[in-house]
Amino acid sequence: MAAAADKNAPKQAQKGAAPAKGGSKLPLIVSVVALLAAAGAGGGWYWSSRQAAAAEHAAAEAAKPKLPAPAQYLALEPPFVVNLNGATAGPQYLQVEIQLMTRDPVALADLERHAPAIRARLLMLLAQQDAQGIADRTGKEKLQAQALAEVRKLMRAETGSPGVEDLLFTSFVTQ
Repeated sequence: MAAAADKNAPKQAQKGAAPAKGGSKLPLIVSVVALLAAAGAGGGWYWSSRQAAAAEHAAAEAAKPKLPAPAQYLALEPPFVVNLNGATAGPQYLQVEIQLMTRDPVALADLERHAPAIRARLLMLLAQQDAQGIADRTGKEKLQAQALAEVRKLMRAETGSPGVEDLLFTSFVTQ
């Protein structure tokens, strides 16, 4: 019987060992769960810090002054040449080169398309001027403002928007 007891002893030891093995898995499971929890917390911290950094970057970008789009110019060629009104000592002429400025590529294409109509309106306006009215800076600036208003009026009628931001006299000669 002692031999039979010895044969059963390893089986009982093995049976007794099985619960011990199951008990050793518990610390492993706890370690894995703790590791996953730590990784989750670290990942959450990482993503929240990235979102905070992104928000700070967006706020810094919003605080920067916005630069306007680059200016684009359309030269109305050839130069305008008109007779001036009120000449007492013979005919007087005005020769002026004009460029239109916009920041919108679509508006630039519209200005190019309507350039003949713009030229016609500006010729009529320029031909109404007299030499004394445009002799000084104030007179030239007034004429420039009137010319810009004419172009904007035409472009609003044709396209629905003023299309031009500024009108520049790049050459201005009276004779």
